[in-house]
Amino acid sequence: MGIPQFVLASASPARRRLLQNAGIQPLVSQSNFDESQVQLSNPADLVQTLALRKAETVTPYFTEALILGCDSVLAIDGEIHGKPADAADAIARWQQMRGKIGDLYTGHALIDLTRNQSLVRCRVTRVYFANVSDRQIEAYVATGEPLNCAGCFALEGKGSAFVEKLEGCHTNVIGLSMPLLRQMVSDLGYDITDFWGRTIS
Repeated sequence: MGIPQFVLASASPARRRLLQNAGIQPLVSQSNFDESQVQLSNPADLVQTLALRKAETVTPYFTEALILGCDSVLAIDGEIHGKPADAADAIARWQQMRGKIGDLYTGHALIDLTRNQSLVRCRVTRVYFANVSDRQIEAYVATGEPLNCAGCFALEGKGSAFVEKLEGCHTNVIGLSMPLLRQMVSDLGYDITDFWGRTIS
């Protein structure tokens, strides 16, 4: 049996870059799943359910493919945060987050249409936020970067200066744990290197 096409069910440029940097050229098929349909209070359950729903949404468009869906949230002080609603929300969130520790949860769902199998996993990374000033928060939000990010920061961008340290997988914070993906691909009977250098068809 051949190696299926690798499909990323996400419009996230950061996730696409992670895959490309790891040698995988995914076909991007944006999932338009309405996340408001899922209301769960446990962050691990929430991100795994959303990741699976996103992957499932694009399955009708393919016959032989390995489809990856992901979703991330930040949990801090027992509260779950996704993307901020607007700039004012982002500023308020950062004023709450600064100097604190949060847990970044990313759900990963892999659906193998070739073998009719699927896997859903979650990885958690602990994030230590710097005690940044109001001026720094306002300047950061003004860049627009945190407005499209779960947890209100982009580790691969300007937000990296506002994170003191991480405990766990750093790519997980960007939106996709590459070590976890390698293991999931292996559990489905493939090798991550099978997908290196394959062109999008």
